[in-house]
Amino acid sequence: MIRLFRVSIPTSMLALVVLDSLLLFGCYFVTGLFAWFDPRTFLLYEGGLQQILLVVLLIQIGYYFSDLYDTFTPRSRTLLWQQVCLSVGIAFLFQALLGYARSPLQLPRLNMLVGSLTVLVVAPAWRIAFSVLMRRASVPRKLLFLGLSPVVRAVVARLEERPELGLLVVGYLDGEPAQDWHVPYLGRIENLDEIIQKHRPDRVVVGCAGDNGALPVERLLDLRFSGTIHVEEAATLYEKLLSRVAIHNLRPSQLLFASELVPHSFNLTMQGIYSPLLGLAGFLITLPVMVIVAALVKLSSPGPVFYRQVRMGLHGKHFTILKFRSMYIDAEARTGAVWASKGDPRITPVGRWLRYLRLDELPQFINVVRGEMAVVGPRPERPEFSEVLEHRIPLFKQRVCVKPGITGWAQINYGYGETVQDAMMKLEYDLYYIKNLSLTIDAYIIFNTLKVMLLSRGGQ
Repeated sequence: MIRLFRVSIPTSMLALVVLDSLLLFGCYFVTGLFAWFDPRTFLLYEGGLQQILLVVLLIQIGYYFSDLYDTFTPRSRTLLWQQVCLSVGIAFLFQALLGYARSPLQLPRLNMLVGSLTVLVVAPAWRIAFSVLMRRASVPRKLLFLGLSPVVRAVVARLEERPELGLLVVGYLDGEPAQDWHVPYLGRIENLDEIIQKHRPDRVVVGCAGDNGALPVERLLDLRFSGTIHVEEAATLYEKLLSRVAIHNLRPSQLLFASELVPHSFNLTMQGIYSPLLGLAGFLITLPVMVIVAALVKLSSPGPVFYRQVRMGLHGKHFTILKFRSMYIDAEARTGAVWASKGDPRITPVGRWLRYLRLDELPQFINVVRGEMAVVGPRPERPEFSEVLEHRIPLFKQRVCVKPGITGWAQINYGYGETVQDAMMKLEYDLYYIKNLSLTIDAYIIFNTLKVMLLSRGGQ
């Protein structure tokens, strides 16, 4: 795996992106040879290179929005072909807009048509072939787990979902076998040397604390310094695979001196500079949309256009968040403060669409310009909920060490939060973001937010 934008990405997926680019470029270049008298002149002096590269980029953006880069294994051939068709359709739509604007970046129509037909035939076949090739040719790295914990279970479940990661679980060692788990039990931890000789793992993942003396610390140190077998903590692998910080069985002593969990002061300073600028730009760009939304809210139900609510900001300081009103007026008069949920009867018909399209969040650009929020960060919690969650979830109050955001790592990776368990899961994402806060991960989150909005995914 390789880290880009502070996110761990499988090397096989990066290879697929590059090979897809070459294949798509080849489709449009080869089919264009029948229309060009001199390919070199077209590519270098008539703008053909830029035209083809733009089409390739548009199709690959379509691939991304169609989830074709989530895994290299197609869920079905029919769905794969539909996803490729949708991606090519996006490129056709953009090319039509370029033609209307008489842009020199528009690819000649015949080349676009023939090249796209070629893509519709070649690309799905290539994807299926790549999937088969990766399954047959790749040699998975074998993992042996020491101990059984919720973190280990989550890691194994992730590996089973993502075969492209190239990691194979050979089994686990523990005091006794777990009756409710399908992973092979290979023996007790004290038999580590024997199991290593038999199964030859590439990596030993430690999933137990070892407080009871069962963990062979000296033997693990020998393995690590020998360089023959990689020794890793389960929480570290959990973070790489799930892009979350594991808070299961996390001891305060592990955090007290862990400098990696604290955002770098330089990155905080940079965010304080670019986030208000992005907020101002977002406000100006979306202002026409906000005017239309404000009119719809006002005409659809009695009450104010904006909904104001007290939230927890940086270091726990209270501020008033702005949103377009999506609920009936006095919605909490009887119920008090409760979490919003899917199908919430307090939400107006127009408000349901505003939440579906995330348009109710647009006024928060004003909070960003004021300096109360950032464009990217943990969602600001209500004080009533925060007080309860701080008592029930360890480390919950640590999330206010950075400014809250309109969008964030938890919002693009997790759905509605209606329970304490949901809040705990979102906290793991928030801690991962705080640990990796930077311009690159903010850009990654903003780009992915567009996908969440268009496909109505993610959290609220």
